[in-house]
Amino acid sequence: MTATAPPPRVTKTGEEPHRARGPRLPVRVLPLAPAVVLLLLFLAGPIAYCVYIAFTDLQLTGQARESFVGFDNFTRAFGDEAFLNAVWLTLVFTVVSSLIGQNTLGLALAALMRRASKPVRTLTGGIVVTAWVLPEVVAGFLLYAFFRREGTLNAILDWLHLPAQNWLFTLPILAVSFANVWRGTAFSMLVYSAALNEIPEEITEAAEVDGAGGWRRMWHITLPMIRRSIGTNLMLNTLQTLSVFGLIWVMTRGGPGGRSQTLPLFMYEQAFQNSLIGYGTAVALLLLLVGSLFSLIYLRLLRTEV
Repeated sequence: MTATAPPPRVTKTGEEPHRARGPRLPVRVLPLAPAVVLLLLFLAGPIAYCVYIAFTDLQLTGQARESFVGFDNFTRAFGDEAFLNAVWLTLVFTVVSSLIGQNTLGLALAALMRRASKPVRTLTGGIVVTAWVLPEVVAGFLLYAFFRREGTLNAILDWLHLPAQNWLFTLPILAVSFANVWRGTAFSMLVYSAALNEIPEEITEAAEVDGAGGWRRMWHITLPMIRRSIGTNLMLNTLQTLSVFGLIWVMTRGGPGGRSQTLPLFMYEQAFQNSLIGYGTAVALLLLLVGSLFSLIYLRLLRTEV
């Protein structure tokens, strides 16, 4: 009598052992190969080349070949008053327009629209989202017409018999911050609207029955329950605000006297107007570092559970 081979061992889930699935792994990974190649070619490759350029003295004109200069570009940046001014204005622009402006206004609009009637929600949402979907250059021209000396804001102030001024000259960084709030609040409003809709109405109603007012419900119930949405929104808004270029360029071009020149505009000036590609790329890497620090802070805060 010939002995028959024992049947293959089958796990509780009906699958074969791991060693039987081993030869399938290359077949499953193979469809990902084109995507990996494209990422390496068009994403990792340019990033690596930019890192290399940041350590050279590459220029657009008047140079036959670049040379490696080490950390000279970074040392030059921290000794440049214009760079330090751009860092300070970038932080002011980010805090005023993103952390305070877009975040607070978006949450307020989402909370108010939750209690408003359907026609009011539709009208308000349409107006706010329209400002968001406008191209950055178009939004910049609209806000330039609003803040210029002969613009809409001064016409309103004159009608109210209030003193007018050239806002783009006297308060340029606040003018561009307001413009960024006007354009980007819609994203925060949509994020917070979705988060508020996930809060069970029973909890809010129970707190209202216990005598908790609107501010107490917002502080002790609403904000803790949407904390993760707040952190995610802050991180995305901050990264977007750090890279704003077209809006400020159209409105002020970083002026007057560099009083609205954030890091993206300073980087553009050094790289393409002064032809210092190596120095401008080093500034871009420092801007990337600032965004990474903000992201690490937000991710650290999001790790704590409610």
